[in-house]
Amino acid sequence: MAEDKAKIQDETRKMMVKWKTKRGALIMALHEIQGAFGYVPWDAMEVVSEELKTPMAQIYSVLTFYNHFKLKAPGKYIISICDGTACHIKEGAGVLAELEKELGVPAGTTTDDGLFFIQVVRCLGCCGLAPVMVINGTTYGKMTPDKVKGIINEWRAKEGK
Repeated sequence: MAEDKAKIQDETRKMMVKWKTKRGALIMALHEIQGAFGYVPWDAMEVVSEELKTPMAQIYSVLTFYNHFKLKAPGKYIISICDGTACHIKEGAGVLAELEKELGVPAGTTTDDGLFFIQVVRCLGCCGLAPVMVINGTTYGKMTPDKVKGIINEWRAKEGK
């Protein structure tokens, strides 16, 4: 665990070189950190606080205000459910409800086995395919609740589960 902390902090310090001299760089730095780790680890926040001379409370408030940021490592398979206008009108909420039921977790969380993370996004840019779900870059259009279980089982099969 201590070696993970050191590694995270070393990598974060390298990223912070370009941000620590720029005004208003907090959100941009946090985006880069999340891009590198898949979430913003507490150990990285400590480095950001030190380098940008910003209180941890302020960093935490930014991370929790914007739903794009994750404070915990997401699952191996990131499932994005679109809630843009077209998907919303075409009953994307039913697909989300079935997905939450099938995986046993609400949106914004990771399954206990660490495989799946569900996130609701505002638009995936595939309005003609509404409602849309994307899993690690694979797009599933014209989704219905009855398609969810089969798709999830395909991804579970990749893990031998």
